[in-house]
Amino acid sequence: MSTTTIQEQRPTEKGSRSVRVGKVVLNIGVGRSGEAVERARRVIEDLVHQKASSTQAKKSIRDFGVHKGEPIGMMVTIRRKKAPEVLRLLLQGRENRIPTTSFDDFGNVSFGIKEHIEIPGVRYSPDIGIFGMNVSAVLERPGYRVSKRNRSPAKVGKKHRVGREESMEFFKQNFGVEVV
Repeated sequence: MSTTTIQEQRPTEKGSRSVRVGKVVLNIGVGRSGEAVERARRVIEDLVHQKASSTQAKKSIRDFGVHKGEPIGMMVTIRRKKAPEVLRLLLQGRENRIPTTSFDDFGNVSFGIKEHIEIPGVRYSPDIGIFGMNVSAVLERPGYRVSKRNRSPAKVGKKHRVGREESMEFFKQNFGVEVV
């Protein structure tokens, strides 16, 4: 076998080192149960068109009237092709500006949206009210699944992980985000 055929079989540097959005997680922490949690569910489901799940209180806090195991928030995880679309929409709610402190050393980005009505296409409804939300996005490369799989998981090498500078550059190029 000649050397040219071996080189043709290897993946290109661009393909195996490309960065992509692994998942986007939206979280609305209401802080109390009841009707407010159901309104938060409607906000998330109207925004991403996906079923949301509730988050429960980890411990009882008597002063706030919160009991352990009571639903006090809503969250949803978006993956695959829908994740970059939703992330682009949420970044427009932040006017495409993210502070450098929102990026960590492992390819994760987290930011908050003070009012959900700042997101384009979302209208104010008096019967729902206004909710703030936390958004977390995970960036990864192809092959990252080896650390998450059930059968013979392995570690991802340091050079294959997405770093802070790479994630900032990814957001600038793909989403037109200004990092301040």
